[in-house]
Amino acid sequence: MNPIVSREFFGTLRMPRALAALIVLACAFSLLVLARWPSDAIVDLSGGQSRQVFRVFAYGMMVGILLLVPAFPATTLVRERIKGTLELLLNSPLHPFSIYAGKFAGLLLFAILLLLTSVPAAAACYAMGGLDLSRDLGAVYLTLAVLMLECVALGLLVGTVAQSPDAAVRLTYGLVFLIACLTPGPYYLLQGQPGLLTALAYWLRRLSPLPVIMHLVGDGGVGGQGLMESGSGAGEYVLVSLAFTGSVLGLTLFRLNHRLFDRSRSQGKITEEQPLAIRAARRVMFLVDPQRRKPGIPFYLNPVMVKEFRTRRFGRLHWLLRLVAACAALSLLLTLAATTGTMDWGVETIGGMMVMLQVFLIATITPSLAAGLVSSERESGGWDLLRMTTISGFRIATGKLVSVLWTLLLVLLATAPGYAVMMVIKPAMWLQVQLALACLLMTVVYTLSISAAVGSCFAKTAASTVTVYVVLMALFLGPLLVWLGREAPFGPTVVQNALLINPLGAALSVMKMPGFERFELIPGCWWASGGASLAALSVYFFRIWRLTWPL
Repeated sequence: MNPIVSREFFGTLRMPRALAALIVLACAFSLLVLARWPSDAIVDLSGGQSRQVFRVFAYGMMVGILLLVPAFPATTLVRERIKGTLELLLNSPLHPFSIYAGKFAGLLLFAILLLLTSVPAAAACYAMGGLDLSRDLGAVYLTLAVLMLECVALGLLVGTVAQSPDAAVRLTYGLVFLIACLTPGPYYLLQGQPGLLTALAYWLRRLSPLPVIMHLVGDGGVGGQGLMESGSGAGEYVLVSLAFTGSVLGLTLFRLNHRLFDRSRSQGKITEEQPLAIRAARRVMFLVDPQRRKPGIPFYLNPVMVKEFRTRRFGRLHWLLRLVAACAALSLLLTLAATTGTMDWGVETIGGMMVMLQVFLIATITPSLAAGLVSSERESGGWDLLRMTTISGFRIATGKLVSVLWTLLLVLLATAPGYAVMMVIKPAMWLQVQLALACLLMTVVYTLSISAAVGSCFAKTAASTVTVYVVLMALFLGPLLVWLGREAPFGPTVVQNALLINPLGAALSVMKMPGFERFELIPGCWWASGGASLAALSVYFFRIWRLTWPL
């Protein structure tokens, strides 16, 4: 037997967060079925109850895998490289293929163990009747098994590129959410049109498990409308995903050698040290020259905020401008969709798509910026240096928060042109757009405060980043799972109360997105989100105050 398999599998099981993941998933799936289990002796022969529970159950399993599985493979190779044990493994008699196969198999076994926690709940759904063992349960489990292969393969590939565990976690979650949630988007815009782009968008869509799961539970597929949607596409998804996973495996094996430890890199030269001709050319080519010496910090600026911008990996001004440009380009693409697809989808549907895209960007970017505000300083030893300065704890806390807030506001403003086009198309939506932007601003405050509060409770950046991602996605996706079961097993009151803690639900209800238009979430959602934000900020400032005490 490959010794790496047992080492990786049992090493993962010994982690406290692994045990917590197993317990949380088992309890969540069991409670989901118990919520709709018949309370009397009457059996629903039509199978309607089981189908309704199965619908939410399948989505819940997919969300659980997307939240919990990528965290473990993302950090394993990075931790081995930092500790020096990966170099020992590569110099051992084991072939790199054996090392990779052992790690892949050990992590996959743990992912399968996570999936097995749902088997009792699935058996209860099947016992309620109305479900086919192969066409329903078997197809869902096959789809999720392929999704686990993708997550493990992507996490190990990122581990050969990232330099730190927290960077590996951020990049892995970003890639997984990109593949699972955004790959169906191009086909949704191009469907029904002839050409090569439509065909490429169709096959790109098959990388995501979301259309398959939606078809299997009876909701249709993402990116398919009317008669153009035929079949679940489960077979195509398995073939495309396995081909993609195979290519990722090959690339990871190609990178898994001694070249991982040889990453020499030229530090470059300061612009002022270059000849006059080069300096003049750079002033023409660069709006913001990243090689110029930075001026001193003015007295009226928070030095901690400036320090965060200058030391963060993508915090320098030229990177912020690139981020804003990318978001603006994405907004212009959605604007084009709003002008060309209004007759087909309606302005409200386009507005709902834009809201979901902005919330996805905020929920993906915020943990990568705010989760390590305190834990990264504690892990690197920088917190002791901050404590020895004359800067107060309150100024440290506010400087770190404002550095992230400015970045998020830039992202929010860069995606605003699409709303202007919507108001030109339908001027009556002026009030709706104003309320939607207010909900998005509340989303920024909500995600930032929760990320900072949760991250301040950890001493390791990787652990804080994983926990923040799980908490935020549970807060945003959990109420949407309740909304999916709005007819059964959850009643209107339960759905209304669940959506009150989700600013995304409030924004979608304001934009009259189909399925959300009957819920009145304003201003209740603002009060709930504002209260949660204040509570989270209180925890964050208390933690900063506590960490400034003498040791």
